[in-house]
Amino acid sequence: MTAQIYEERRNQIHRKGKKPFAIECDKESLAGAVSQRACVFCGSRVVLYPIADAVHLVHGPIGCAVYTWDIRGALSSGPELHRLSFSTDLREKDVIFGGEKKLHDALIELIDRYQPKAAFVYSTCIVGIIGDDLEAVCKKVAAETDIPVLPVQSEGFKGNKRAGYEAACKAMFRLVGTGDLANISRHSINILGDFNLAGEIWLIRDYFARMGVEVVANITGDGRVDDIKRAHGAALNVVQCSGATMTLAEMMKEKYSTPVIRVSYFGIEDMAESLYAVADHFQDEEMLAKAKKIVREELETLLPELKKYRAALTGKKAAIYVGGAFKAFSLVKAFRHLGMDVVMVGSQTGTKEDYRELQEITDDGTIVVDDSNPLELSSFLREKEVDIFVGGVKERPIAYKLGIAFCDHNHERKEMLAGFAGMMNFAREVYGSVMSPVWKLVPRKQSQTTQLGVSEAARIAES
Repeated sequence: MTAQIYEERRNQIHRKGKKPFAIECDKESLAGAVSQRACVFCGSRVVLYPIADAVHLVHGPIGCAVYTWDIRGALSSGPELHRLSFSTDLREKDVIFGGEKKLHDALIELIDRYQPKAAFVYSTCIVGIIGDDLEAVCKKVAAETDIPVLPVQSEGFKGNKRAGYEAACKAMFRLVGTGDLANISRHSINILGDFNLAGEIWLIRDYFARMGVEVVANITGDGRVDDIKRAHGAALNVVQCSGATMTLAEMMKEKYSTPVIRVSYFGIEDMAESLYAVADHFQDEEMLAKAKKIVREELETLLPELKKYRAALTGKKAAIYVGGAFKAFSLVKAFRHLGMDVVMVGSQTGTKEDYRELQEITDDGTIVVDDSNPLELSSFLREKEVDIFVGGVKERPIAYKLGIAFCDHNHERKEMLAGFAGMMNFAREVYGSVMSPVWKLVPRKQSQTTQLGVSEAARIAES
């Protein structure tokens, strides 16, 4: 089946092997294409909401706040203020006369009631249109309450999700440099870009603790305001989701000379390389030896189990469409460990450098796509006869309607997929999804074999 593509989007799709690499990205989404890419506000709340001891107030209509309700599997080891969704609920009267007083009163009430360490105020599209002065209101409330009140300039129409990441980093940077640096180890790091989905950051912190590395601040999974305030005291910034938090790391490098390394905690090679990269940065042989011991011990348990799944999954086809392209690199490698072929890979927010690297590590014929839409994704999945689709909540219905197995690798998931334990969980989920007998009952499988009768369908269902 030939993929159906809007003419205006052809330059955002590359098929490896047919032509020299060329792809356009970081563009405004095509109107009418029902793009999978989200708005500026979405990008900002993705980064900031896991800060668990802050109030997060959406200044705008109530519909925008619904977008934040129990937004992600970001767990907290203590306060859970981030689980609550607050909005100024702007109405027609506020649009006409302005919503600054309503915002002021809402902030005072929330701060008095919950006693947060800080407050983040998110502007939405309507705020950008009517011109409420977030900066002035936040400054006034901060003076009255003696806590940081931080405006997040995240009007949805200003750009795409990547612009929201930048707005979030600028807001957080106001906190950095205001905390006490006492008792921070010279072997210390900040973990940037991990949002503690299903408790993953606790696992990663444990690896680093076993190496003798202190984690000063989680930015932002299981995050705390006081930790972010002293983050400039860490000796190294370790950035996973580069699209989301690299701006903050670059700002800290410029002002505080904090070095930066990029890592990934997904898959065997990348998880191991992340530990080695930190040890190499500190040039500590003992730390490197501890890292190697951790990897060796984990793989002794993991690899024999992976062989069982690989025997069944070899030759199966996978497609990947995720928010940040950096995560896709690790997924390509993880599927190779399972003997599977990645035939399509894309993201919402990748850069040209990200896509160039993706096409280098994939096989000829692989489709590389930026900011896709349901029509394109459906066409690609059919064309490539995919067995499993890895994506987020918006991609799940596409897979199931086509009779394709699905793996949730987005922010709503409840299963840990990072680290060595996460690789095991990933293998089990892929195996259970791809090999389920239910796919013999759906149109995709029926079209490739013969139509199943009622009695045969019942027999398969029972098995």
